[in-house]
Amino acid sequence: MDYYQDFQKKLDAKEQEQNKRTIKTYEPLDAVRVKRDHREYIMMASNNYLGLTHEPRVQQAAIQAIQKYGTGSGGARLTSGSFPLFKELERAIANFKETEQSLIFNTGYMANVGTITALMNKHSVIISDELNHASIIDGCRLSGAHIERYNHKDVEHAEYILKNYKSAHKMIITDGVFSMDGDIAPLDKLYELGKDYNALLMVDDAHSTGVLGNGRGTAHHFGLTDVDVQLGTLSKALGSVGGYVAGRKELIEYLVNYSRSFIFSTALSPADIGAALKALSIVKNEPTVVERLGKNTVYMANILHSMGIECDDETPIFPIIVGDNKKALSLAHELEARGIIITAIRPPTVPVGESRLRMTVTAAHSLEQLDYVANTLRNLLVDMNI
Repeated sequence: MDYYQDFQKKLDAKEQEQNKRTIKTYEPLDAVRVKRDHREYIMMASNNYLGLTHEPRVQQAAIQAIQKYGTGSGGARLTSGSFPLFKELERAIANFKETEQSLIFNTGYMANVGTITALMNKHSVIISDELNHASIIDGCRLSGAHIERYNHKDVEHAEYILKNYKSAHKMIITDGVFSMDGDIAPLDKLYELGKDYNALLMVDDAHSTGVLGNGRGTAHHFGLTDVDVQLGTLSKALGSVGGYVAGRKELIEYLVNYSRSFIFSTALSPADIGAALKALSIVKNEPTVVERLGKNTVYMANILHSMGIECDDETPIFPIIVGDNKKALSLAHELEARGIIITAIRPPTVPVGESRLRMTVTAAHSLEQLDYVANTLRNLLVDMNI
């Protein structure tokens, strides 16, 4: 068998379906502008929701961490120990989320996989929203647990499933903000289900931290303080890289001992931790940063509503659904030709027939930039008859 010929056939098939991915390289100029081949673009596809990647205090904190602790961690934390900034950040996250403790992972993906596989096993049942992120899906599969998917945000369907597993060891899992649609999970109702049916509740705040609940996430958005597992990333609104889990002391100590993606991974670099620590401090102590994101989000939502595009004004994720792959790619190409980067999202990331542009607004965008993007999009949708 010619493995490489088989690889190429599969790549050719993706090309034919207009579903092949390629990596593009941009030079960031600031939080919302990038450059490629001497041309400048407005970036409208980033998860850098608060623009903190280019905040001077965050950058300086990363530099200071390198100067004090070096460029790398040197090993897994259980093998070679942990430098002090780790515990400082974990205490800060726990305080921010109003939980007893927290634990840092290398990515949000590893946090999901490591947490779900540690907590669930072949004797467990997972009740998962059908539109949960791929990292949740993979964690569920790798855990060996029986997986039941409930219709998107359908609490009645989730309860119908739970009624069939009254005595089982089970966990309800949901994204807080769904990354492709920008809608918010009904966490308050899922919380009640968890209490009624003795199920753990886990929420992934990857797109909620820095966005909802004064930046504290989905649980705080709904006034909840004792959600069992609050998971999130340092890689989006916090302008660094990494993931975290926050919860009760017993949960965190259990993960330290049973989560393979934590135990067997070399720890994050001092720069990552230093940057995240300063970014978290800014989100906590300077509410105007989150407020600015909210204002820009509402501003763009109002414009899109005037264009007949349905969208939520509580999160900065705006799906422009166009249908098939060709239309999505064509629209993205035309926007790029006009100096705007918005990525075309296609299956399997979204269902077949729901290809879209996923536009994101940040706190760092100016109103002039948002106006230019919205007016350009409006004209193209008319010209392309979309």
